Parts: sequence; C-alpha cells; structure tokens
Amino acid sequence: MAIWLCRAGRIGEYETKFIEDKRIYCTWNNLPVSIIDFTTKQDLQQYFVDNDADVKVKTAMNWASQVWPFGHDMKKNELVILPSKTKPVVHVGKIIGDYEFDANADNPYYHSRKVDWFALNIPKSNFEQDILYSLGAFMTICRIKQEDRINAVVNSFKRGNTPVTVISEDEPNIEVRDIEADAIEEIANMIIRKTKGHGLAKIVDAILKAKGFTTYISPAGPDKGVDILASAGTLGFGSPKICVQVKSSDTPVDRITLDQLGGVMKNFNAEYGLLVSWSGFKSSVINETAKQFFDIRFWSHKEIIEEFLTHYNEMDNEIKELIPLKKIWVINTIDE
Repeated sequence: MAIWLCRAGRIGEYETKFIEDKRIYCTWNNLPVSIIDFTTKQDLQQYFVDNDADVKVKTAMNWASQVWPFGHDMKKNELVILPSKTKPVVHVGKIIGDYEFDANADNPYYHSRKVDWFALNIPKSNFEQDILYSLGAFMTICRIKQEDRINAVVNSFKRGNTPVTVISEDEPNIEVRDIEADAIEEIANMIIRKTKGHGLAKIVDAILKAKGFTTYISPAGPDKGVDILASAGTLGFGSPKICVQVKSSDTPVDRITLDQLGGVMKNFNAEYGLLVSWSGFKSSVINETAKQFFDIRFWSHKEIIEEFLTHYNEMDNEIKELIPLKKIWVINTIDE
C-alpha cells in the first residue's frame, strides 16, 4: 500500500487547516483549474510554463511531477504523512476521499482529498534516519518508499506501544533533501524549545525593535491581555500604536482570544493589534482575516520565523546568544 508525503506549506503554515478540515490540500499557488482536466503530465507541465513567464522548463517538470499524483495517482485507503513544522512530530492519515476540485475555494485550497487523521503527533525520533531523510525530501508531494518500516512504527503507535523500528536489509534509499527547509525546521524547533511561554514574547519584542519600534514588554506572569506595547519613534510617542498578544501553546488560538485582544486595544488606546500564535489559528479566527484587515494582523510561526531571519542581524547580542545562527552558501538545486 502506497504512503504519500504531503507538506502543509514550506514551513507548515497550512498544518492547522489540514488537521481541522480533515483533508490534505495541493497548495500550489494560482492553479485554479482541475488537475484531472490535464490528460498527460506534459500538458500540466506546459500549463505552468504558459502561465508564469518566470518558470523554467525544468522547474515546470518538477512541479508537474508533484501535482500530477495528487489528482491521478493517490487512491482511497492509502496513507499520507504530514511532517509538522511546529513540533518534532509527524501526523499520519488514511485517504478516504477521491480528488476534489473547488473553483470557488480560496487560493491555494482548490484541490483536496478527505483524510482520516488516525495517528497524530508521532515523534520523529521513532523513525530511522533514512526515513527522516525521505520526510525531509525536496518535494511537497511525493511517494515514500519505506512502507513496511513506516507501517511498523505507525501500527505500534496506534496500539500505544513504544515503537520498535524494523531494520531494513536493503541499502537505504535516501531522497534529495531540502537543506533550506531542514535548516528552517531546526531553527523553528530551537526557538520554541528555548522560548516556550514568556520567552516567545521576547523574540517578538526583538523583531519589533529591529523593525524600528519602541516597545514595552510585560514581565512574566499575568499580562492583563497584552504582552507587548509597540509604537513608532525614539521615545514611542508616535504612531502606529500597537497591542501585541503572544501565545506559545501547542494548540491553535481561538476566536475568544481574538475578541479579547480587541477589547485590550480599546483599553490601551491602541490603533492596531498583533495576535501572535506559534501553533496558528483555528478556522474561526482565520475566517476573520478580511474583517480585521485594517485593525489586527495575525502571525503564526511562519511569520515569526520569516521576520526573525529577516531582522536577525539587527538584533541585540542577548537574542543572538539565545538563538545562534550563521549564514552558509549552498548550491541552488531548484534552478540547477
């Protein structure tokens, strides 16, 4: 039985939606046409070339090789693995629905399949290293080849036992790895490991300072609904005035937290709000994105990491000692 890898965005930005909706999505931007309308993989490749002047033929071939199986090759009762980017775990589900295309869905959720997520939060440490390499492959959607050993871990996990890995006599089949994605995942794991709780507010505070804001960060303990106050100018007397609430819990933030931030903004005479949640947001919050556009911004771990890496050089030594990073050069395998 086939096992498929399906990522929820480059750094896991769609993970909560996958789990909450009990689906997997083919999250290719600007693909508002049904995959099964393409009769050959070459037709799909040509579509990518024709609709993006910047796409090279080799890149289009790579994209088509990943998108095509989602519509044509995946089957009911096959397994799908979703590696988490917020925690060192994987989620495993069984495909229970045929390919679906919804032209009225928001981009990039046009393409989906229903999934029964029967095994959530399996620690990655339960898998052998070559399997972890496969899960870190430079692909968003692909078939994983170590079916027997993966099934052994999953079945043991379902029974509540400590998984016993099965050593393969075959030479490990190591996939081409996305080194950048692996590095970002390691950085993300280090950030949440070292800053769980109030520490994450310090990271967000450092980002805002690096962006030119003057800030006040609440001490550890009850924060009266606000973790950080930020405003423009050297002394912080300018606009915009922002209330920031930071959540580092393992569960997505719900609508109640969003409503509480709105009330706190009024109490502090803030013009804008920033709601930060490492584990993302429930659909009740995501559905408010457009309505809150002129008042509140939402940051999940995706935005935290992007902003952190963008402004890392401007941060103080305390943050750099806490999360020590250095730049390296690697070959760009995308355009090779």
